[in-house]
Parts: sequence; structure tokens; C-alpha cells
Amino acid sequence: MIYDVTVRDKTHRIELTRQGAEWRCKLDGREMKLDVVATQSGTLSLLIDGKSYVVKLESTGPETNIVVGRQRFPVQVHDPRSLRSRRTTAGDGGGPRKITAPMPGKVVRILANAGTAVEAGQGVVVIEAMKMQNELKSPKKGIVSKLNVKEGVAVEAGQSLAEVE
Repeated sequence: MIYDVTVRDKTHRIELTRQGAEWRCKLDGREMKLDVVATQSGTLSLLIDGKSYVVKLESTGPETNIVVGRQRFPVQVHDPRSLRSRRTTAGDGGGPRKITAPMPGKVVRILANAGTAVEAGQGVVVIEAMKMQNELKSPKKGIVSKLNVKEGVAVEAGQSLAEVE
């Protein structure tokens, strides 16, 4: 299986092959041995080059994150052989893109007001949920065309917070 995985605007090629009970992984051409155990739905225990990691997958609305320890990484996974992935990648640049709340919470900070130019991955809004602050980032380079919330406002999961054109 071959995947193109984008983490913070950097794309990596991952090639996975199963050999008996173990997995072989090539990350950008560099081979490494993996020991992988699914501990529960959406959670993996990984042993990579002698180091142990617990990795959780969070999918909320249009955004997918991988959580390793206390660090959250926004990711996009594309199968280059998939027609759906090729169409999605081809359409990434055009049209407005919404930033939605991944969970219910409270807006604690606006990082980019309407009319502000932003880079892909740049923070736009910070929401607080369960005493943790989550910075929601721009899905593309552009201008914040709409800001649908103000600081201090409660938001629901899936609510549109801003749009970037």
C-alpha cells in the first residue's frame, strides 16, 4: 500500500508492506521496521526503531488529526491510485474553504480577522473544549473572507467558524 500523507504542509510518501506478522514501512524511501498493535478503535501502539508511541486518529468534520502523546498534527492522507484522492487534490486550490468546529466549545481567541491574508496551516481561531485550547488552521493559502464567530461565543461541533478564499 502506498500513501501520500501531508503533515503541516509537508507531504511524505509512505509504503507499507506486510511480511507475516510484522509490517515494513518506507518513509520517503527510508526503510524502518514497525511493530503495530491496535489497542482500540482509532488507537495504535507503535514500536518504531525501539521507541514506543501511542497514536490516536481524530476525524471531526473535514479535518483529520493524529495525536501522539500531547501533540496534535493535522494530516491529509491520499492514496495516489485512488480516483477520489486525485479529484480532491486537484480541487484543493479553488473556491472558498470553511473552517468548522471539531467539537463543542468556546471561542477564546481570533487570530485572523476577516480580510486577513493567511498561509495554509496558519491559525485562524482558537477554541477551548474540556479545558484544552485547539488552534484551528487555514486549510489553504488565501484571505479570510468570513468570520462567523466572536471571542467568548459558544460553538457547536460542525459549526462554520470562518471561510478562506
